[in-house]
Amino acid sequence: MSRLRSVANGPAVNGPAVNRRTVLAVAGAMSVSAGAGYALRPTESEAAPVQEAPVASSRRAPGAPLAPYTRGTTLATVATPRGGPGYRRLGDGPGWARVVRRDLATPRNGREDRRTALAAFVQLTDLHLTDVQHPMRLEYLRSHDPRAWRPQEALTVQGAVALVERVNALRGAPATGAPLHFAITTGDNTDNNAKTELEWYLTVMSGGRVTPSSGDVRHYEGVQDSGVAQYWQPDSPVRDADKRRGFPHLDGYLAAATREVLSPGLNLPWYSTVGNHDAMPLGCFGHGDPYLAEFAVGGRKLMSLPAAEAKRLQDALKAAADPLGHAFRDLLKTHARAMRAITPDDRRAPFTPAEYVRAHLDPAHTGMGPVGHGYSTANAEAGTQYYSFRVADDVIGVSLDTTDPGGHYQGSIGTAQLRWLERTLRENADSHAVVFSHHTSTTMDNTRPDPARPTEHRHDGAAVLAALGRHRNVLAWVNGHVHRNAITPHTTPDGNAFWEISTASHVDFPQLARVIEIADNRDGTLSLFTTLIESAAPHRTDFTDLSQTGLAALYRELSLNRAGDRTGLAGDRTDRNTELLLKRG
Repeated sequence: MSRLRSVANGPAVNGPAVNRRTVLAVAGAMSVSAGAGYALRPTESEAAPVQEAPVASSRRAPGAPLAPYTRGTTLATVATPRGGPGYRRLGDGPGWARVVRRDLATPRNGREDRRTALAAFVQLTDLHLTDVQHPMRLEYLRSHDPRAWRPQEALTVQGAVALVERVNALRGAPATGAPLHFAITTGDNTDNNAKTELEWYLTVMSGGRVTPSSGDVRHYEGVQDSGVAQYWQPDSPVRDADKRRGFPHLDGYLAAATREVLSPGLNLPWYSTVGNHDAMPLGCFGHGDPYLAEFAVGGRKLMSLPAAEAKRLQDALKAAADPLGHAFRDLLKTHARAMRAITPDDRRAPFTPAEYVRAHLDPAHTGMGPVGHGYSTANAEAGTQYYSFRVADDVIGVSLDTTDPGGHYQGSIGTAQLRWLERTLRENADSHAVVFSHHTSTTMDNTRPDPARPTEHRHDGAAVLAALGRHRNVLAWVNGHVHRNAITPHTTPDGNAFWEISTASHVDFPQLARVIEIADNRDGTLSLFTTLIESAAPHRTDFTDLSQTGLAALYRELSLNRAGDRTGLAGDRTDRNTELLLKRG
């Protein structure tokens, strides 16, 4: 059985009397070094010291010996499709076994009895909480590409709450039994850089009531009551494209989907990382066009577009040919007369990086803390969205901002952030480091200049890999963005090695999050355990159940049946539940 190393400077222990604590920053985004925090000031390129924050308690460790907790994880069971072609239902299926990855080190016998747990946390990624009635949406691309619209999007809030409920129900880590220290999101928490979505996300995570509707909250005003047959019209007799594939007719669905939802909030501290959909309208357009900003809060919404025009727009988005959205603005103007009247709503306005940070600092969203969820007032003043924090005595976390404000959905980082990253790793060389970002190493190929820092060089994923590879204390780079489970080993010529852990989204099937544990095997190796979890919603759906829980179950099943969706997002068995070995002397 695993033991748990105390993070209060004590030895490894194996008894119930120890109060397990994790040094989590309760006030402010912090770089950690020699007991002092650091945060960038608005006009300084070097870090400036700030006061050390008080600690926050993690969950208490269970009584000795620590026992793995697999209930509610994909080790136990996984939602599995039933039936053949057409609309498929979900049911309980066999779990996914844990696979030992030997790419970077050879496992040694007896490590299960020797190992000491260092840290355990939950990664949530790509929640994509979506204001489906927002005017700045691209549902009409579905006339060309069936995948361009998700029929489950009206239920993102209910699905996210069910994921919070699953995390809260975990009584320990699945491999070591250690208490969970924290949760962290790795970006695309929102879908369209809208203040409505940001408010919903922060409330879901910290606890409270959410009404997932905008405009006229008494009446849904989106594509699903438009009568346009390319969208699922759940309440309507229209024989739409999805009903022809077996989607159900559900009286009262839209009223239920926009009804108030209650979130308990996470019952452990949580941190936030920014993604391109959080940073930019539609996840790809840089800020600055006043027409688009006004359109976002206005009273007109385009519901359909000819397939040829939809293809041209989609091709332009993929090629990053319109990073500031000027051609998109012109398209909207051209089709102004074809738009549907909806209720204007100032709450749909886009938010800036500083507003994103300040929203996290709002006391209404502190929940289990820390205040700011990693971000500080220094971040807001400097316009930065990266920070580091101490996880345990010998583990730090580093959260990066890989979004490119110049536009496009792929990422990069600026020189100042890259230097800060290396300095943080160097100053904490005696601590293991886990790096978090939204983008993966292979999706950081957008080096367009940041409009706020036009002379600063941007660096791609290869540069970040090289930087991480220069520091032996780096154990893992944890990210999302690609909506697919993938675990990749990385090595450097001088012998350093670490794992890149990419996790599937919680918006596309199979809708997953991941528990990650770090353990010292006390034989010259470390083990990183990865275990996937689903939401707490039941696998089986009941079309007559439009309760909050029933809708969360339907959210998962609708995502399975999305037209033309990619298969294989769960990844291979070696990308799911794993033990990842690393050499560490």
